[in-house]
Amino acid sequence: MKMIVAVIKPSRLDAVLEGVTEAGASGLTVTEVRGYGRQKGKTEVYRGAEYEIKLLPKVKLEIAVPDDVLQPVIDAIVRTANSGKIGDGKIFVLDLEQTLRIRTGETGAAAIAG
Repeated sequence: MKMIVAVIKPSRLDAVLEGVTEAGASGLTVTEVRGYGRQKGKTEVYRGAEYEIKLLPKVKLEIAVPDDVLQPVIDAIVRTANSGKIGDGKIFVLDLEQTLRIRTGETGAAAIAG
């Protein structure tokens, strides 16, 4: 089992949700976050004053998947989150040692299956 952590632009969230569901992910967690990277922020004007925003709004997805669904889910994220512009995001894949569904006591892949 693997844990996919993806940080994407908020505007791409709906497309990514649809794509990963079609690819076989049975559930995920979404968190609104702010990040700083190559994009280096942006400059905005408010009431005539110019100011710099260094931490840009992003969305973090956490998706636990069985090994056989890993690559299709990654491919779906890349396909649906890609705008071709800087700031599209990152994907991290981590080993997932154990899972447990609290309500039923199921463990392993059964705990993350739909």
